[in-house]
Amino acid sequence: MLIDFPHIITTGFILVNAASVLYVLLAIKSVHAFSLPKTTAGGFQPAVTIMKPVCGIDADLYENLRSFCVQDYPGYQIVYGVRDRDDAAVTIIRRLIAEFPRLDMELIINENSLGSNLKVGNLDNMYAAAKHRYLVIADSDTRVERHYLSAVMAPFESPDVGVVTCLYRGTAAGGVASLLAGMFINESFLPSVLVSAAIRELRFAMGATMAVRREMLDKIGGFGRLADNIADDYLLGNLAGEHGYRVVLSGYVVENIIFEKSFPALLGHELRWARTIRSTEPVGHAFSVVMYIVPTALIAALTLGLVTGRWLSAAAIIGLAIGLRALMHFAVHGMLGLKPRFWPLALGPARDILSFAVWGASFLSRRVDWRGTAFSIEKGGRMTMVERPES
Repeated sequence: MLIDFPHIITTGFILVNAASVLYVLLAIKSVHAFSLPKTTAGGFQPAVTIMKPVCGIDADLYENLRSFCVQDYPGYQIVYGVRDRDDAAVTIIRRLIAEFPRLDMELIINENSLGSNLKVGNLDNMYAAAKHRYLVIADSDTRVERHYLSAVMAPFESPDVGVVTCLYRGTAAGGVASLLAGMFINESFLPSVLVSAAIRELRFAMGATMAVRREMLDKIGGFGRLADNIADDYLLGNLAGEHGYRVVLSGYVVENIIFEKSFPALLGHELRWARTIRSTEPVGHAFSVVMYIVPTALIAALTLGLVTGRWLSAAAIIGLAIGLRALMHFAVHGMLGLKPRFWPLALGPARDILSFAVWGASFLSRRVDWRGTAFSIEKGGRMTMVERPES
């Protein structure tokens, strides 16, 4: 008996696309559930230190940093950290310190680093200046509203909460590359986090906001435990869970200001991201192909048409995929309180295909380029420096 390989392969691709359909439906449901009114603990406002590691000038850096200086919160400190006293960000930070003389702010300049992850090394240099029991670590390319701190700190009223983290939405600062980057964050990454949170206990944090109890951080080994890991946010949440603490996803969504100077820069960032996830969650990363419904539909439809001649069914598969991709766009924009926009909607299928290509390329190498330095990412996210960036 001959094995009908073409039909077996066709069936396999159709099943993968069916899994994509189920995933997108679950993602839309998860996005809708997150957008419903939520009850959170209120009134818990302990003193907190905001830690801001900075390296260079991000898009709208002054406005981003300033948004943390005008919080409606009774008592907080901000510690900024840079590695180079000639960093252009120093001027902006000193301007903010002068602008808000009554706010407890300090700038730490120290080029030393515990390990390969220079951001973590920067945080470790800042740690001694942090005065309070609670720490909020927030990337420099994020912007927040006045009630951010209150929303983030509220879950700590429960003593078993060790980490609070936030979703973030991408706001393009200009250009097609930035628009595509924002689309990935809003319409792929954000829903994937909500799906993960819906089906299992959260065991990771996100760099846009990592709020922690100081005693929990010390218990897991401090910043030194994260010093050689590219996925410091993932590892922080994972270690918190291992030590009996819960990781809570806040109802607050941070704004991430994105400026990608070129298409190659966008690809480099997304490849680094994909290879980081592959190193920490290899099985989950392999199955994440179902996130990209348009390319899985195109492959399934093409094989179905070529093998069976059922081109009408093939067209229906593609039409369903594009329709569900559009529904995802509307669901996410509704959750974020944004008006649907033409170009993100029109470019949705192309964005899916690009994400699929990045996913495939993530398996070809373990090397990434991070701020001009090449690293090899080993299992678990451990990073080691290599001689030069991958060509």
